[in-house]
Amino acid sequence: MSTQTRRERERAERERAIVAAARDLALTEGWDAVTTRRLAAEIEYSQPVLYSHFKGKDAIMAAVAVEGFAELATALASARASAANPRQAVADVAAAYTTFAEQRPALYDAMFTLAVDLPFASQDVPTDLARGFAELAETVRPFAEDGDLETFTETFWSGLHGLVTLMRSGRLRREGHDRRLAVLVNRFSR
Repeated sequence: MSTQTRRERERAERERAIVAAARDLALTEGWDAVTTRRLAAEIEYSQPVLYSHFKGKDAIMAAVAVEGFAELATALASARASAANPRQAVADVAAAYTTFAEQRPALYDAMFTLAVDLPFASQDVPTDLARGFAELAETVRPFAEDGDLETFTETFWSGLHGLVTLMRSGRLRREGHDRRLAVLVNRFSR
């Protein structure tokens, strides 16, 4: 193994360690607890080492968010692929989305709630974010009658995000979640 290859591998391992520590810390203590000083202590590297990988906390949060988009895209693809029919796919994907958000609140916040330096709704969107959106689009494609699949998908996604966000913030009762989700699914699978 060449010295260059070993250095690249070690650099990638440090980046993974930084991102994993940020995720773990955000999960247990919230994003306010994630600081470069705290991360440096967690992974036992100096702050300058962190800054050699990321410009700061925002860049680390963006890296965490990109990981989250990959995980969400995989969950949505699995839900869509295992559905017996298009209507069931909408229900299964909606359930997978809301389950993902409920089980990974800190990750979901990095992806969709907190300000991160990632391009959305542009040509420069990260591949994994685009994959997640594409899964949503393929799920609702059979029901997008007017031909504007992008807007139809954005509206479905907005509905899912709204339900998740309002329930998590206590503005919607948790016990009504399944009924609300069924109404959303029914509206987007006709």
